[in-house]
Amino acid sequence: MEKKTQGRKKIAMEKITRKDRREITFSKRKTGLFKKASELSTLCGAETAIVVFSPANKPFSFGHPSVDSVSDQFLASNSPSEVGESSTIEPSFGDYYRSANINEFNRQVTEAMIQLEEEEEQGKKLTEIEKVEFRDRFLWNSPLEDLQYHELEQLKVSMEELKTKVYKEGEERQNGVPPPLSFMAVNPPAMVNPLRSQTNQNNNHTILNGFNYGLDHSYY
Repeated sequence: MEKKTQGRKKIAMEKITRKDRREITFSKRKTGLFKKASELSTLCGAETAIVVFSPANKPFSFGHPSVDSVSDQFLASNSPSEVGESSTIEPSFGDYYRSANINEFNRQVTEAMIQLEEEEEQGKKLTEIEKVEFRDRFLWNSPLEDLQYHELEQLKVSMEELKTKVYKEGEERQNGVPPPLSFMAVNPPAMVNPLRSQTNQNNNHTILNGFNYGLDHSYY
């Protein structure tokens, strides 16, 4: 029996309440609108002009061959004499050449705008990653009594991950497996002495000499 799906849900056309999402949506839709206008001009030779205002009342425009020429033609369209005179003039080869150059320029501008939008999104993602890395460094360097419960949970997870990496590195070195170049670069030869064993009341583990990574041995 074929499974029935609900299909693609229709998005309600209503104003977005959150300001940040509204600005992101405007930026994406504006780029798409200008791209469609550029394609229309390139494919059909149409003269187009678009003017939009952002939620912050900042104007953005796109025009082929230019916003001014299209707006002037639109404002002068009520004059029969000018329309009649312009309709009798045949376009020259230079006009076609300029039009082709403008179309190519519009295409390049549109691609640059799309690339800029993608780079801005990538920049936001990198910013979030940097925030996470800064938070981890903050947790490692802060006294335990100053941390909140959720921060202690995050610190615990980071410590467990680090402990697993240290044990794995110790086992590989004990078995004669050479460490990776990145490990040797971070840890000079004077600091990666032969392994030594430390025993506490609960466990017996092998760790690297000279490395406790800022942790009390009771964690092991």
